[in-house]
Amino acid sequence: MNYLDEFKKFISSHYLSTGVRLTLGAVVPSLIFQHYGILGDMIAFPLGTLLIGATDNPGPYHRRRNSLIIAIFTCFAVACITGYLRHIHFIIFLEIIVFGMFFSLVGVYGNRVNSIGLISLLVFVFNIDDHLSGDLVFRTAAIFAAGGIWYFVLFMILQKLLPYKLIQQLLGENFAELGKLLWIKAGYYFAKPDYDDLFNQMIHQQVILRENHENLREILFKTREIVTESTNKSRVLMLMFLDSIDLFERILNSQQNYTNLHRAFDHTKVLRLFGTYIIWLSDEIKQIGLAIQSGSPSHPKHDLDEAFNKCQRAFETMREHKMTHDNMEDFIMLRQILNSLQDVTERVKKLHRATTYDADVSKGYKLNVEAENFIPKQEYHPRILLDNLSLKSSHFRHAVRVTIGLLIGYIISLFLEVGHGYWILLTIVVILKPAFSITKQRNVQRIGGTLVGVFTGFLLLYLIEDGTALFIIMMLAMILAYSFLKINYFVASTTITLYVILSFNFLNPQQITAVLQDRVVDTVVGSIIAYLISSYVLPVWEHTQINQYIRDALNANRKYFDVVAAKFTGKQLDINELKILRKDAIIAMANLSDNFQKMLSEPKRRQLNMEEYHQFVATSHMLTSYIASLSTYAQTLEYSEFSLEFEVMIRQIDRQIKAATDIIEGKAENSFEIARESLPQNMKLVELLAKRKKQIKEMGIEKADQSPARKMLSDLKTINGLFELISTITIDEIKILQKIKTAKT
Repeated sequence: MNYLDEFKKFISSHYLSTGVRLTLGAVVPSLIFQHYGILGDMIAFPLGTLLIGATDNPGPYHRRRNSLIIAIFTCFAVACITGYLRHIHFIIFLEIIVFGMFFSLVGVYGNRVNSIGLISLLVFVFNIDDHLSGDLVFRTAAIFAAGGIWYFVLFMILQKLLPYKLIQQLLGENFAELGKLLWIKAGYYFAKPDYDDLFNQMIHQQVILRENHENLREILFKTREIVTESTNKSRVLMLMFLDSIDLFERILNSQQNYTNLHRAFDHTKVLRLFGTYIIWLSDEIKQIGLAIQSGSPSHPKHDLDEAFNKCQRAFETMREHKMTHDNMEDFIMLRQILNSLQDVTERVKKLHRATTYDADVSKGYKLNVEAENFIPKQEYHPRILLDNLSLKSSHFRHAVRVTIGLLIGYIISLFLEVGHGYWILLTIVVILKPAFSITKQRNVQRIGGTLVGVFTGFLLLYLIEDGTALFIIMMLAMILAYSFLKINYFVASTTITLYVILSFNFLNPQQITAVLQDRVVDTVVGSIIAYLISSYVLPVWEHTQINQYIRDALNANRKYFDVVAAKFTGKQLDINELKILRKDAIIAMANLSDNFQKMLSEPKRRQLNMEEYHQFVATSHMLTSYIASLSTYAQTLEYSEFSLEFEVMIRQIDRQIKAATDIIEGKAENSFEIARESLPQNMKLVELLAKRKKQIKEMGIEKADQSPARKMLSDLKTINGLFELISTITIDEIKILQKIKTAKT
């Protein structure tokens, strides 16, 4: 890992800018209030800024604006209701049930609404006793709302001054993660690769990229000036995003049979040379990402033309001296890798030029896809909420867990002799998540972060007496806390604890020992409650949902394959439909992988058929990659005279994917027979291959290369090989699903 590049990426990321924005938005008014001696009375103002600002997730301008307005009004109402009724314990229990259920259940409407629900619950918890507002309930709620309005004004100003900044930050991060994916891919070309480890890294990286793509699609296609090409900068940003999607597909479809590759060429230097060059390409893509984030032109770190020519010369030299009619197919495979590297090289060079935002880069640019088909759909109809009022709904089960956790936490806080009992409820709210694996991870990180934060805070207060130095440290802790909140919860928990302790020290230094004690006790108690609730109250284990993800992946791959393969039967290829189905297949693959990763964090007794599911995830990944490889040829080549042979192969593969889907749906009557079927040979290709081998044997490579059928044979051999690989993979999937079904019965 290049730590300098990682640091540069973080410095120019939207995570850090969010941390700085929230910190300054809260601290600047606090300093003004402190100057006039009213900070104690106005403490709800910075709290409102921080909490309302936490709902400001990346997305289109109008959605961010609307969510902030809704959050301000919702939190104001919750603060008033809670404050006026908090002295009646029976009402508080009723509020916990109503607010706990409702604000957790609204997560069915997506992450943005879920954030508003979470913050509303935090506002409820803050106002559950009189530590914040005393008897001035309406005044405190109004001050809290004013803090939210201040953040809203800050957001509007920054949006007008830097309308493209968030897009650049997310797009730059997307390229940085894409560079990591290519760097992982390079590992396959060095000696003795750990295929399982590399595969797991690839899967994890694809999940990250899937999330980035979803955010970028929503922002780019929902932002009017981007789609309508109002400025050169907007056109270039859209162009770079679309190129990044194509580059992602290119990296996916460069999947090879690496075992055969190493068997054929491990004794040469060519694979290591290719691997080194792929690392160079990954460095260039990361460099492009950093440049986009910072808004400056990128400059190549390596001479790509010279490096690629070196790879090409090495291939041609080895081909000239080593290729025979027996190993010709291995060299065809190596040639395809070289062609992929050439394609990626040209794309990287084009992207370097794009970071200059030169008008020539976007000249002739035209959005050749229907934007509406690529925007994530989110309905807000009340029917969706009502439909989830069932124990079959994972959202409803999560809402029940949160509610029960809050009830238990509140009862314990009434009897526990600590001064900040509401911290127990805060811990429960922020730790409990719909997935057990995330709750478990957050539990460990929350406890560990709190202990480290308390120890660090105690050490700083013991060693440093200068108030200015402590204030600067508190500012840095706040920035780090809100910067790392979504990328490293341990760091966030540590720094939140640290800045809370330092802020309490400024407000009431006499009580700082009690604050340290309360923070540890309340966090541990809340974490224990959250863990027990997530483990034993209506848990939703990932293995109960994986069949749906498998079904989605199979259906998405089948549709993707059908539209790609149709081109080889003589039909026209609809590029817009191809890109939509490619998106759906990649999303389905990432969702399945994410589900499997969560299964790994669950209790061992809940990890059923893990070996088979891991095999299926691997085969699903390879299937999508091979279809993506096939789509590259479908977009550039046309050999209509082979359509009859390909049509027979396509029908059989389609039948195989359907058989795999039938197993999941409990209709597996013919799956055993279909799994035993072998793909028919392409006799025309066999004839061409025999003819080519004969030419090489009789005429030598140099004269045989002059034959016009050479390129056709290379292309058709690769295409036919992809059909065979797709067929083999689908048969493997059928067998894996049969094993899983047998194990369950």
